[in-house]
Amino acid sequence: MSNFVDSAQIHVKAGDGGAGSISFRREAHVDKGGPDGGDGGAGGDVWLQATHNFTSLFMFRDFPHRGAENGSHGQGKKKHGITGKSITVEVPIGTVVKDLDGRLVVDLDTAGARWLAAKGGQGGRGNTRFLSNSKRAPSFAEQGEEGEEFWFNLELKLAADIAIIGFPNVGKSTLISVISAAKPKIADYPFTTLIPNLGVVRVGDRNDSSEFIVADIPGLIEGASEGKGLGHEFLRHIERAKALLVLIDPSPTAPSAPAEQLNVLMNELEKYMADLVVRPRLVVVSKIDTVDSSQIKDLLDSGLVSFAVSSATGEGIKDLVNQMEAMVTATREVPKLVEDHIVIHRPIPQNFEVVKDPDGIFRVKGRTVERTVAISNITTPEAIDYIQSRLKKLGVDRALKRSGVREGDEVRIAAFSFEYQENL
Repeated sequence: MSNFVDSAQIHVKAGDGGAGSISFRREAHVDKGGPDGGDGGAGGDVWLQATHNFTSLFMFRDFPHRGAENGSHGQGKKKHGITGKSITVEVPIGTVVKDLDGRLVVDLDTAGARWLAAKGGQGGRGNTRFLSNSKRAPSFAEQGEEGEEFWFNLELKLAADIAIIGFPNVGKSTLISVISAAKPKIADYPFTTLIPNLGVVRVGDRNDSSEFIVADIPGLIEGASEGKGLGHEFLRHIERAKALLVLIDPSPTAPSAPAEQLNVLMNELEKYMADLVVRPRLVVVSKIDTVDSSQIKDLLDSGLVSFAVSSATGEGIKDLVNQMEAMVTATREVPKLVEDHIVIHRPIPQNFEVVKDPDGIFRVKGRTVERTVAISNITTPEAIDYIQSRLKKLGVDRALKRSGVREGDEVRIAAFSFEYQENL
């Protein structure tokens, strides 16, 4: 089984916030001390970060779950809980994150790019926080907020300087094995390569050298842009390539004539992503050791191809590598406009909405109102009084009336349920 995986799922669970403490000061000669319950610690966050350390999503295939640490609970004597440890999950550069409906969430296409995948829950406030002139000894505190929890789809799009494309069995794997240290599987039958291979090509000597990354893309066929022959799985690895090397097979065993091969490949690229056909490219005829030299000369004279090489004999390889380096250098000099979209996971809603379920229950949804009812002990009159006054201040009663609530209807906020009364 191959260790290269370019699509996977990840489940992220941020830490839950710790509960606030209900505590009162106990000292000698002090009959009833004031409240001294500490706050709960916040839960840890889950971050994704692009790194050079990985080139595959293999580590998520069988173990998709990643979770941060919960915050600890508050204690008496105003001791606050400890914040849970956040975790950073490393992913390969070029990882695209999508929601389960296929919508793009974030694209981690540069080294070091970080994204907040799940935010930890806030810690609950201890009873000290509820001390007021009317509440001298509050006997309730807040529960900790639950950390965010999501499933995401991950897709990897390789980030190479040059993508080598061509029909199956045209010599792409052989070429990359000659110009780099990559060791792909090579055999004399179509679809030998079922996964992309990356190779680093170094030009020059130790004191004056440069390098660039080349990707050997599995063979494309007519209809690849529509998914034929696993086309979509292969084509997405071409998207990030700065330039293309189109390899043409002139041998009698080729599926079609060189001109037809080029035409089919360009059509498939344009159908998949129109931008691909205007990127810098070299059209190279391979396997020149297997055909008559006059045929190769005709192809070069026609302008259809730029270079003729033989990976078996090494003919033309040095000149090709030098031209590839020049093409990469030119593309790197073009300034890239980058949108800084890796900033925030999603805005945290501070307002709320009222939704009526088919069963007639009115549900109030929103972070602020849900935190309001997250009280550790809602059986005490002062806790109920706090909840009611807080919800009224937030405008929940007005929103319920606008939604058509009537006396006696059931209203739910998170796990808190009550029967609506006009004097709420």
